Amino acid sequence: MADKRVVFIAFAIEDEIQRNFLKGQSLHPRAPFEFIDMSVREAYEKDWKEKVRTRIKRSHGVIVLVSKNSLTSSGQKWEIQCAREEGKKVLGIWAYTFDRTNIVGVNTKVWSDTNISTFIDSL
Repeated sequence: MADKRVVFIAFAIEDEIQRNFLKGQSLHPRAPFEFIDMSVREAYEKDWKEKVRTRIKRSHGVIVLVSKNSLTSSGQKWEIQCAREEGKKVLGIWAYTFDRTNIVGVNTKVWSDTNISTFIDSL
């Protein structure tokens, strides 16, 4: 891939360690993908939706880390809705091996280099 793709990672705050793993994996020299992470590490206290929408607009696509925590994460739900409103491609990646939670309308796949790089290359 010639240019790095800008990717927003939507995740439940309880899954922050998994988000860190995904970001770290992209930095490995042998990783078949790389991206610029636009995820929100700390919740904005004021006007957070406007700030997150700006980050999503600047992104080429959105990776959703899907887990049981996603079902109760209002912030993550809003980020997914915003990505759809902005016409961004969305890919769900299961955050954990033994958690196969589904989010309606999010095509979710197993966390693998192939699945992630295929999505990023499609952006």
